[in-house]
Amino acid sequence: SMAARRRMAAVSGAVLSLLRDAYQRRDKVGLLTFRGTGAEVVLPPTSSVPTAQARLSALRTGGRTPLADGLLRARRLLAAERLRDPRRRALLVVLTDGRATVAARPGNDPVQDACRAAGLLAADGIATVVVDCEAGPVRLGLAARVAAAAGAPLVALADLSADRVAGVVHAARAA
Repeated sequence: SMAARRRMAAVSGAVLSLLRDAYQRRDKVGLLTFRGTGAEVVLPPTSSVPTAQARLSALRTGGRTPLADGLLRARRLLAAERLRDPRRRALLVVLTDGRATVAARPGNDPVQDACRAAGLLAADGIATVVVDCEAGPVRLGLAARVAAAAGAPLVALADLSADRVAGVVHAARAA
């Protein structure tokens, strides 16, 4: 959809903006997408801008939204990175409209599963920022529920340009 392509363009711009900032700070940026039936690490944590540009050009959109699986996969990825370098402090930036459509376990409510997964991030002490990508005349406010469960600030995508991502990240790191 057009909305999904706009979100992916915003994600790509945000990741590249973070990478440019990270390169100077010797930080790493990774990207995980969740679509279809599960989550996929599209960009393993890196400080390479050319690698990120190549990976981001192939982003796919659409389909169902396994948000809980995406958050749980991010948690595992960040745990592995913490083992590699315990001195680094992770920051997870989640871009979502909160409309989870695939539960972590069959029969569960997908949004409740996403909120439980977000709560695990908070329990692990993972600093998180949720960027609300919800658009259109009917707004359910589900990204706000995920943000609350993660103990994370909520930022509207409309208020967030690629150039301003670094500022949001710096504020979240300082919190």
